[in-house]
Amino acid sequence: MKNFGYTIQNDRQIDYDKNDTKLYDFVAESEKSIRTCIFCGTCSATCTASKFTDLSLRRIILYLKRGLNESLKKEIESCMLCGKCNLACPRGVNTRNVILNIKRGIEHYEL
Repeated sequence: MKNFGYTIQNDRQIDYDKNDTKLYDFVAESEKSIRTCIFCGTCSATCTASKFTDLSLRRIILYLKRGLNESLKKEIESCMLCGKCNLACPRGVNTRNVILNIKRGIEHYEL
């Protein structure tokens, strides 16, 4: 067999049906605006805490959507709840309420 200089890689697509979405459903039930998030990153660009830590609200919402709850718990601790992301969001997502509901959901499901 000839070698053409490339190989076939493993499939890297995300299967959302296999994800644990109970935390996302819990947050979306009490804060409906999270469903309008388009992951544009405006919230992360205006975040004061991200200048000093590795915090990214965009990454938090992606982790939430993908069901990566362990990574989410580590990431969310750096948020100072200052509200800059809330003011900057072009879709009107109430990000402070999202963060608070994530913390409540983590306690509720004991993750």
